Amino acid sequence: MSITQQYLLDTYRAHRQGEPAPPAPGANDWQVVRELRDHRQFGAVLAGRPAHGRIRPAVVRWLRLRPRSTY
Repeated sequence: MSITQQYLLDTYRAHRQGEPAPPAPGANDWQVVRELRDHRQFGAVLAGRPAHGRIRPAVVRWLRLRPRSTY
């Protein structure tokens, strides 16, 4: 059963029982991404690491440590 079919079945059941309809699939995806980002930043602060600007320095370090090709 696909996500869409499950959603339609849940909506039908909710309507028959007089309950509010469930949220559509994907309706809260961005909220989940934001909450995950906030959780990671909070964990970084608790661990004593900077919460912002960690990706660019890591990429620069990775590029500097890579062996250069000889040709």
